[in-house]
Amino acid sequence: MPGVTAEELRARLALWPAPREISFGKHVAAAVLVGLEPGRGVWLTRRDARLPTHAGQVSFPGGKVEAGDGSVDAAALREAAEEIGLDRRDAEVLGRMDDFVTGSGFHIAPVVALLRPGVRYVAAPAEVAEVFCLPFDVLMDAAAPQRRRAVWAGGERGFWVWFHGDHVIWGATAKILVDLARRLRGE
Repeated sequence: MPGVTAEELRARLALWPAPREISFGKHVAAAVLVGLEPGRGVWLTRRDARLPTHAGQVSFPGGKVEAGDGSVDAAALREAAEEIGLDRRDAEVLGRMDDFVTGSGFHIAPVVALLRPGVRYVAAPAEVAEVFCLPFDVLMDAAAPQRRRAVWAGGERGFWVWFHGDHVIWGATAKILVDLARRLRGE
């Protein structure tokens, strides 16, 4: 899969069922951009350590859906432009993955897009400490994500963790990566 082309990604993603969408309810509506660069991998960020929420964590570019966005796709693209300097013309939205709600009160809509190869991304200094790519060979390795358990909010919870270089990827981002890898493998 490391040398996967845009056409192969489009074909694999076209086979996915329609995303499971859920009502936003009382949760904070958020959208993230799951940006796939053909031949390379999926783009992620490490949030700035000074942020009030999720400080220092690895995440997809994204954030709250704002009233003027018009759609979760538009929100994900706007956030990616703000956080990593993505030019919307360099992204081809292919669809969405299943919505889900986090334990921290966010309702996340993952938007999948093909990104033009070779674009250089720049971290927004106030929000993002680093922009990096998780290679397809790591993403597609079924043994890469590990299942862990921890006590949180009064109960024991299971969650996924990925290790890549100096990065520990966990929480919502790890869950989205696990779902993405399974779908790309046809599971």
